[in-house]
Amino acid sequence: MSKRYEWSLLILRVVLGLSFFVHGLVKFQSGINNIAGWFSSIGLPGFLAYVVAIIELAGGIAMILGIGTRLVAFLFTFIMIGAIFTVKMSAGFLGNEQMAGYELDLTFLAMSIALLISGSRLYSLDQVLFRSRNA
Repeated sequence: MSKRYEWSLLILRVVLGLSFFVHGLVKFQSGINNIAGWFSSIGLPGFLAYVVAIIELAGGIAMILGIGTRLVAFLFTFIMIGAIFTVKMSAGFLGNEQMAGYELDLTFLAMSIALLISGSRLYSLDQVLFRSRNA
């Protein structure tokens, strides 16, 4: 694989991981019970807020470190599809006066799918662990 290609995937992996980590952290800092209540108010099970926040927080760290990149990207893909179709679609691409649109969610979705398809080996713990098993 081309080194430039791997550098591109590394950038995607770190930026996506950092973004999800911060989103998960904010859910806990702003009161996960409040987020669970909001989930319930839009017709989703409240416990799903905990699941999403944990995936965002732990998955963000894993993505940054390159641990289970494809698995985490798969989980992020489902979170973004859910966010777009259950919450953001009604606001439109750029949003409305009440909420942001789905443009950022669509970007995160595209990044997740790219990493799901390609993975990212450069500076990843998966690559270090995989190499040590083969040595």
